[in-house]
Amino acid sequence: MKDLENLRILGKGKTALALKKRFPSAKLFDDNDFDVFDKSSEDLTIVSPGIPPHNKLVLNSKNISSDYDLFYDDIPFSIWISGTNGKTTTTQMCQHLLEKFNSCYGGNIGVPLSGLDKNKKIWILETSSFTLHYTQRAKPNIYILLPITEDHITWHGSFDEYKNAKLKPLLLMNENDVAIIPSEFKDFKTNAHTIYYSCSDDLCLHFNIDKNKIEFNEPFLLDAIMAIVARKIIFDDIDYDLINSYKIDKHKVEEFRDSKNRLWIDDSKATNYDATINALIPYKDKNIHIILGGDDKGASLEVLFENIKDLDIFVYAIGSNMRRVMNYCKEYNIKVMECQFLEIAVKNIDKNLKENSIGILSPAAASLDQFKSYAERGDEFKKFVNNLS
Repeated sequence: MKDLENLRILGKGKTALALKKRFPSAKLFDDNDFDVFDKSSEDLTIVSPGIPPHNKLVLNSKNISSDYDLFYDDIPFSIWISGTNGKTTTTQMCQHLLEKFNSCYGGNIGVPLSGLDKNKKIWILETSSFTLHYTQRAKPNIYILLPITEDHITWHGSFDEYKNAKLKPLLLMNENDVAIIPSEFKDFKTNAHTIYYSCSDDLCLHFNIDKNKIEFNEPFLLDAIMAIVARKIIFDDIDYDLINSYKIDKHKVEEFRDSKNRLWIDDSKATNYDATINALIPYKDKNIHIILGGDDKGASLEVLFENIKDLDIFVYAIGSNMRRVMNYCKEYNIKVMECQFLEIAVKNIDKNLKENSIGILSPAAASLDQFKSYAERGDEFKKFVNNLS
C-alpha cells in the first residue's frame, strides 16, 4: 500500500500510533488540536476506535473511515469475531486451532490491524462495535457474531445503535461469505450464507460437533464451539484435543484459594451484566459473595438483578455506580453492603465467607473509574485476598 500523504488520524492511542508508524507522513489529532484542525478538509480521516461519533473532531470531519477500510485491499482471508462477551477468548481459540494453517490474530486485541503480517493466509480479527461503526466497505469472509446484550450505550447513544454496528458487516457480505448469527436476527437481510443459533446445541447439531468431547464449561463452551466451527467451515475437520489444550486468560472466571482454603474467583474481565450472569452459572447452587460496581457505561443493570435475585447471594457494592447497584439490590430484596472500594469489599467478604461459599469479583462494569484496566483491578483483587490473615 502506498503512503497516503494527506492521511489524517483521529486519536493518539495504540491504533493511531501503529498507523503513524505505517504512514509516517500522517497527521494525528486529538481534542487538544481542535483549533488547528481543518474542518473543511476532504482528506481521508481514520478514526481510532475509542473516539465516539459525537466527538467534535468526528463531527467536523467529511471523509471518515476505519483502519479496516484502509487496509481492506491487502487483507487476506479473514474471520471477524464480534459480540458483547467472549470476543477475546473466541479469537484466541480460533488462532489456537488455525495457527498451523498460517494464521495470525489481532485487531481489537494484541497487534493492531496495521501491524499484522500481510503474508499470513488467515487474519483472525477481534472486532469492536466502535470499529464497525466507522467501517464503510471492508467485510469478513467469515463473521462470527456472539450474543449481543446491552453495552457501550454512552458511546453509541442507544442499544439499537450498538446492535446496528454489530450487524453492519452483514450488509457488506456476499453469497460467498459465511455468517454465524444469533437467531434473534434471522430477519436481518444479508447476502451472506447465514447459520443461525439460539444456543450452542444448535451449532453442534448443524456442524456435527460432539459437545461431550469439549472440556470447557460456560461461559467458555460457546467460545470453544465457535472456534471449532470456524475451522470446520474452512478445513472440514475437528481437533478436540487441540481445543481442549487451550488455556483461558487470567481474570476470566479464574479460580484460586486463600490461606484458609476458601474459593475465590477473579472475573474482573466481566465488564457488563451479561458476562457476570454467565460467570455465575457454574456457582448458582453455592452461597455467593459478589463484588459489583464500577463504570457501567450507561447500560441498564436491571437484567442482572432479575437473574440473581433468587440465588443465595450477598452483594458488596463498589465504584462510581455503587448507589445504582445498592438501589437495585434493595428493589429486588438482595442483601447488599456499601463498600465503595475493592479492598474494603474483600475485607468484608472475609468476615462472611464460609468454607462452602465463594467470593467473586465479577463487577458487571468497566474498571476505569478506579483502575487503569480490568487487569489491574483483577491483580489488586488477588493481592487483597492473598494478604488476608
